Amino acid sequence: MPLWQIDIYPAANEMDREGARTSEEVGELGLGDQISVVFARGFLVQGDLDADQAQRLASGLLSDSVTERTVVAQVGEESLRQPPAGAENYRLVNVMPKAGVMDPVASSTINAARDIGYEVESVRTMRKYWIDASDDATFDSICRRALSNDSIEQVVVGPLDMEELEVGSHYEFDLVRIPIRSLSDEELERLSKEGQLYLTLVEMQTIRDHFVSLDRDPTDIELETIAQTWSEHCSHKTLAGRIHYRGVGEDGTPGGDERQYDNMLKETVFAATQQIRKQLADDDWCVSVFKDNAGVVTFNDQYHACFKVETHNHPSALEPYGGANTGIGGVIRDPMGTGMGAKPVCNTDVFCFAPPDTSPEDLPPGVLHPRRVMKGVVAGVRDYGNRMGIPTVNGAVYFDRRYLGNPLVYAGNVGMIPVGMEDKQVHPGDLIVSLGGRTGRDGIHGATFSSAELTSESESLSGGAVQIGNAITEKMVLDVLMQARDRGLYNAVTDCGAGGFSSAVGEMGEDVGAEVWLEKAPLKYDGLSYTEIWISEAQERMVLAVPRAKWDELRELCDSEGVESAVLGEFKPTGQLDLTYHGETVGSLSMAFLHDGRPPVIRDAVYQPPEVKSLDQSTSLSAEQHRECLLGVLSSLNVASKHWVIRQYDHEVQGGSVVKPLVGPLCDGPSDAAVVRPLLDSQRGLVISCGMNPHFGDFDTYHMAASAIDEAMRNAVAVGADPSKIAILDNFCWGYTDRPETLGSLVRAAIACYDVAIGLGTPFVSGKDSLNNEFSYTDASGDKQTISIPPSLLISAMGQIEDVATAVTMDAKEAGNVVFLVGQTKDEFGGSHYCLVRELEGGQVPVVDVPVAKATFAAVHDAIRQRLVRSCHDLSEGGLAVAAVEMAMAGGLGMQLDLAAAGKQMATDLSETQWLFSESNSRFLLEVPAEASEPIAEIFRKHGVTAAQVGTITADGVLSVKAVDGESTCLEVTVENAKQAWKKPLDLQ
Repeated sequence: MPLWQIDIYPAANEMDREGARTSEEVGELGLGDQISVVFARGFLVQGDLDADQAQRLASGLLSDSVTERTVVAQVGEESLRQPPAGAENYRLVNVMPKAGVMDPVASSTINAARDIGYEVESVRTMRKYWIDASDDATFDSICRRALSNDSIEQVVVGPLDMEELEVGSHYEFDLVRIPIRSLSDEELERLSKEGQLYLTLVEMQTIRDHFVSLDRDPTDIELETIAQTWSEHCSHKTLAGRIHYRGVGEDGTPGGDERQYDNMLKETVFAATQQIRKQLADDDWCVSVFKDNAGVVTFNDQYHACFKVETHNHPSALEPYGGANTGIGGVIRDPMGTGMGAKPVCNTDVFCFAPPDTSPEDLPPGVLHPRRVMKGVVAGVRDYGNRMGIPTVNGAVYFDRRYLGNPLVYAGNVGMIPVGMEDKQVHPGDLIVSLGGRTGRDGIHGATFSSAELTSESESLSGGAVQIGNAITEKMVLDVLMQARDRGLYNAVTDCGAGGFSSAVGEMGEDVGAEVWLEKAPLKYDGLSYTEIWISEAQERMVLAVPRAKWDELRELCDSEGVESAVLGEFKPTGQLDLTYHGETVGSLSMAFLHDGRPPVIRDAVYQPPEVKSLDQSTSLSAEQHRECLLGVLSSLNVASKHWVIRQYDHEVQGGSVVKPLVGPLCDGPSDAAVVRPLLDSQRGLVISCGMNPHFGDFDTYHMAASAIDEAMRNAVAVGADPSKIAILDNFCWGYTDRPETLGSLVRAAIACYDVAIGLGTPFVSGKDSLNNEFSYTDASGDKQTISIPPSLLISAMGQIEDVATAVTMDAKEAGNVVFLVGQTKDEFGGSHYCLVRELEGGQVPVVDVPVAKATFAAVHDAIRQRLVRSCHDLSEGGLAVAAVEMAMAGGLGMQLDLAAAGKQMATDLSETQWLFSESNSRFLLEVPAEASEPIAEIFRKHGVTAAQVGTITADGVLSVKAVDGESTCLEVTVENAKQAWKKPLDLQ
């Protein structure tokens, strides 16, 4: 059967944009200056096509005849070898997905070609580069580090020479047993590591002893199933384990806080929610927490709202685009698999990267350049969300060199579910039905891999743990699922995520039992073993429990929408998980051992925060020095505008976005939170925000966690959310928690979560943890080096607003309005951006006064609800100076502030630098009409909250601040200069 190659170049009058971009990236990575690149995208098409049909396929379906030209020939023909004009002496490189890697464009091409009557058997996409590289070493580096990712792609230098596309080979059944009963402890550890099970010795011993009691050895599929279920990723065994904690007492005494946890998560984060729900009593608005794929809270009489945030860190370190792509795809499936299925309405994402200007020479072996990671991650989230038609409405980006080996990729999704559909139950006799994508050899060992530490060998050893998503398939699955839900065609549903069918079926059948017929699973290609079918994490799949009487109707619905479905087995009341392949039993495990047999993890945890070092503020800074500090903070990566990221996302699709990620007349101001109207026939809205500051964790993880909650809350309150009904989610990303001090820092953060959540009356409704985020490598001298991420706790918040018309944005609105500073400013510089910019160490990390925070949030909400506030902005990174200039530049106006007035009204004696750059919590800047200044002041007096009228909005486009003496100016900067400094660092377009 002919194998056609279709090369698609820019037309003669068109710029080779991808070639220019690649050349620029080669330079950015330090692989060569002014390396010329000519680019073509291409397709390999195998099918019963003649030359005329192949040409029509190329010109009519695969290319734009106005802007592109095509070269079409059978693979190996001379015309494909000819370089384009100007590239006669360049070297040719072909890059294509490895066999078995998901290729969504190829799949769509096959379907489209068949729709127009062409006999196409298989397709593979490719990229073709002609490179002007003078030496072999440079050429090789460009191929490996700029053009391809060895985890998922293969590189062919020179013309292709192949006769057919590999689509898999026939699999010969061979039942594999692992002789675990005879293994020593050393051999058990080797099996765990080399088999990518990543289980501890105690866990391996428990498995061995279990099968000794059964008088048989496990099959490979049984061992893999246990490893998936017991993985850190799936069972959260460290945080849910027994922990003996010794921490600092309230008086600062080392070891003064000693606690014994049987289940640390349940006794901190979960316990806080339970206590809050008891306090709420009949007004409890939590519906389903910590028991399903997403947390669920009440919204109105017809719908509940649900929220989940996941991490996809390890895969994104290896293959940024695919890792982030499937991260957002996976978290979208969480609400889809919650209760009887929720409709996704918006996405959120938070990323943590190493600085994009990192020198290529500083990269350890096996690490992708941060710039490439950042671009790939952003593109992955962008493409999946946009293609599914789900707006990305909120997020953040953080930078720290310690994320070099482990970037963090948090992805979240909010969904709406009808009241009464928040619960589900598998019934004995229900069919096990898969819905959506086919199963392939992608994502093998994904769950266990995500639980392990990365090393310089991870790229080659664990490439199969990376999946590539197909958003169009998931959108089709979503459409079918919503119809099937409303027609009552199933009893339960869950997403097929980490662990594949192993986790999905194992969890659904835990209380019943299940029999699975593995040969029934639809496959992408031949050659998969029964074990690969079972543990593959191929994307876009859901698992349903379907009554037999409803199967025919469900199948017809799926067929009508072009969504594949298949019966994989049956839920049986046996208490067993039985796996068969063409009638042969390949696995049989008791659900009790699978879910309750894991030995408890027992850990010691200790924590002593570093001693507070005084920060030298003896030297008074001049107005010019304050200006330089402000511009330096604005241009620091954590504070700088993220418009390059934001503008790639569709935040308008579905028509419900009210407060967008960027606000103001020019839509370039940094919004505090998103406001979304999820039901277009209602004015009631959802508010989505987040809080995170890893730098605070270097001082004390308790105050880091408390500050993250405070920030997420005040961001939500700043746009109008009711603080009495805000649900929060925790996402702990930490280093290697086998070290007592590392685990201790996490426990201390969890204690803060408990204390602050109860104090604010803000329940956790869901969460996730990602541990072992460390990267190890051997340096040039042969020594082992390890890069550990800073303790990183993301708090995501979902609030509600009764009428979206009352929502407030942060951009200054009108000259003549007055400015109020709300909340107490203190000498709190520990971890501040002022210190980072000036390279200062020490200072007190910001502390949350929980009762004051609660009163402040209530007061600000009261003022917004009474429509007395024109704009509101929280004070966070950079403090008062940054918040003020952001409000001014977002509104295209100016602002005058008077620190003497602030000190007098608030009875606070601070230096100008402290007023301007302290990052104390629970603070806001409010813009208020002059005539509303007294009513506003009265609201704050009523709530017992510190507030002061400190300035005025002006029309001159200048931020001007009077010093504490009331006479001199301690800071003056034009909004234009501030905006240039703020936008430039990440202006990557």
